[in-house]
Amino acid sequence: MENISRSEQKRRYRQVEELARELSELSDRDIKKLPEGVDLILEEVRTIRGLKTGAKKRQIKHLSKQLHLVELSGIYEFLRTRKGSQLQEQKKFHLAERLRDDLINEAMDDHDKCRAGELVWEPSWKSAAIDQAISAHPGLSEIELRKLIHQYVRTRNMVYYRELFRLIKTSLEQEERQQKMGS
Repeated sequence: MENISRSEQKRRYRQVEELARELSELSDRDIKKLPEGVDLILEEVRTIRGLKTGAKKRQIKHLSKQLHLVELSGIYEFLRTRKGSQLQEQKKFHLAERLRDDLINEAMDDHDKCRAGELVWEPSWKSAAIDQAISAHPGLSEIELRKLIHQYVRTRNMVYYRELFRLIKTSLEQEERQQKMGS
């Protein structure tokens, strides 16, 4: 099971809250074109429109709680195509950041343990984070991940840190393109 920090939980919640805010600003014509299976959300969106500032904020928070119960990929895609929304891109960006940081943090912990035991830290260290990342995103190359992580942890050179992020983000984008082509 994935351990999620409170800050990460708050970031994820804010992303869904931003989605709820964008949904509340849709016109009636756009609301009718929302993907199937979001009937409960449609009523909430209509309710939000006539409210003033404080009540509107509360209803948006309520809507975001309901959005946690629904598959959001169709809604993100709808907002991207209809309104030019950047929420889906931001979500992908944050996922890439989180993956990179999880991989680096685990590697740094393992590196520190090896140093404490006066052992040489090898690029082939045992990594649950790499295994999880690859199983969730099969397009990632384990060899490239290990190489970049190892180079960053050894040198703390930010070039490897940024390159690791680019590798992960590119893989996520390719995965998204393949999903679109498959459906």
